[in-house]
Amino acid sequence: MSRSADGARAARDARAAHRGDARPRAYLAGAMERAPDRGRAWRERVLPVLAELGHGCFNPCEEELLVASEEERARFREWKASGHEEFRSLMTRIIDHDLTALEESDYVICYWDEHANGSGGTPAEVTLARVWGKPVYLVHAIDRADGSSWVQGCASAIFDSLEDLCAYLRREYGSR
Repeated sequence: MSRSADGARAARDARAAHRGDARPRAYLAGAMERAPDRGRAWRERVLPVLAELGHGCFNPCEEELLVASEEERARFREWKASGHEEFRSLMTRIIDHDLTALEESDYVICYWDEHANGSGGTPAEVTLARVWGKPVYLVHAIDRADGSSWVQGCASAIFDSLEDLCAYLRREYGSR
């Protein structure tokens, strides 16, 4: 094993000890705000593979229920459009929650589709993951030429389908 792999494993083990959970943890990054299904479908396709591998995950589709009240979720777009003072407060809470989860995660799975173009959160998350030395596994659901060059530059590996990603995860993490 290389020195960088040893270092990555030591960092992962330290994060796991801090969380009180020894399982590797994936952070599921991708469009939510502009996605018609809030980004649920692709995440639901990956969850069984993570469970098979014994990995935990941060799924923002589930976590948003913990961070924002029913009223805040219902009024999100209205508050955003009107500049309501509650909008920034809500977004600050969401950002803080998500970035804490990102910091505690071991790797990022980023799904880039047409809804991710124009996103602010997803590029920020993969950039921080890169800065923090976490692998970023990028799945392109659109032509690579139409995706973000920046996000591609942050990726540790790029896949053309969720199936290709899942096969990679099974090879990379399955024998541990």
